[in-house]
Amino acid sequence: MTAEFRQRSGVIISTVTGMRTDLAAEPARAVGLRGPVVLYLALAAALATAAIYPLQPAIAEVAASLGSSSTAVGAALACGPVGYLCGLALLVPLVDRFPPRSVLAAQLTALAVVVGVTAAVTTAWLLGLCVLLIGAFSSAGAGLSSVAGRLAGAGRRATVLGIVTAGISAGILAGRILGGWLADTVGWRAMLLIFAAACLAIAGSALLLLPTVGGGSQVGYFSALRSMPGLYVRFAALRLAAARGTAWFFAFCAIWAGLAVALSGAPFHYPAERIGLYALAGLGGIIATRVSGVLTDRLGARAVILLGLTLAGVAAAVLGFVLGSPAVTAVCLALFDAGLFAAQVANQSTVLAIDPQAPARFNSAYMIVYFLGGSLGSAFGAAAVAWLGWPGTAIVAVAAIALGAAITLAAR
Repeated sequence: MTAEFRQRSGVIISTVTGMRTDLAAEPARAVGLRGPVVLYLALAAALATAAIYPLQPAIAEVAASLGSSSTAVGAALACGPVGYLCGLALLVPLVDRFPPRSVLAAQLTALAVVVGVTAAVTTAWLLGLCVLLIGAFSSAGAGLSSVAGRLAGAGRRATVLGIVTAGISAGILAGRILGGWLADTVGWRAMLLIFAAACLAIAGSALLLLPTVGGGSQVGYFSALRSMPGLYVRFAALRLAAARGTAWFFAFCAIWAGLAVALSGAPFHYPAERIGLYALAGLGGIIATRVSGVLTDRLGARAVILLGLTLAGVAAAVLGFVLGSPAVTAVCLALFDAGLFAAQVANQSTVLAIDPQAPARFNSAYMIVYFLGGSLGSAFGAAAVAWLGWPGTAIVAVAAIALGAAITLAAR
């Protein structure tokens, strides 16, 4: 795991690279991230991330409008995560090579255009193509977290990252809630136009609020893309972070996917609206990301990760046996989300610290593997309830969290 020691002379020694890097510019970069700028990063990350989700609650309405089936519209919306993975691989590294405010302004503008175009689609296959592009450009959220890690400075990196990650978490929650409400109020096409206008406004703000800095890497764009697989070979910190992060994100997605299946079947037979209310438990995760960033800067990433995984593991174990009590289930989900979101902020801070001057390609490499783990977890959770029952699904999730903790404990 990377360990950084910030000295009075402005020199940082990284045990991962074994190199001395003069950080005379560090104070200037830290000053560039004033409070309003950090809040902007969080807001922009929230909006970019939210753009993937607003159509999910309106699948039936969209299907009726397009004269298509709900299955076809659901398949079109599934293109969003695929596009997001493409964006992580192809777009996020751009903020290392070129001025971040120009890259992010252009990406958020493209997101606004595509969201607006989506409001005019007339077929499910065109919807799928647009959602694919929305997913790709919504990776601006990951680009913003990379910029936060680069410009915040070593002493505040995890704190600032926690605020930006809280924005991303809020975007996941708000995208579904606002999307459903606006679709019911003004229709899904007008709802998308509102989101497009918001994205355009936040894109223009990037040129005004983000610090004027150049790219932090001299490595060419295509060279950076080719180098990403090799980063896992060269950097033990990246391998460690990816291994444990993938394990607990598998557990996170398995719990949430399995929960929907378990509550929709016997003996509960909850409607989709009632199941969706459990997503409000994610508010605990938003609070945890903010707190965990501060604790990581003070206590170190390892301690925060282990604390978060312990909390999440206990909550997941209890979840396996309390679905009959909505109140207890909601509390356990809140603690489960809080624990894993806290661990994620601490874990990601170690990735961004590997190369503070050009963290985006490391962030991309980490997030690609992280989301692949989540995709496997979603597929497993949806099917495991039928195979193992809900208690068995929860036990597998606990085992995955325990694996992440064991990897952390075993690492020096």
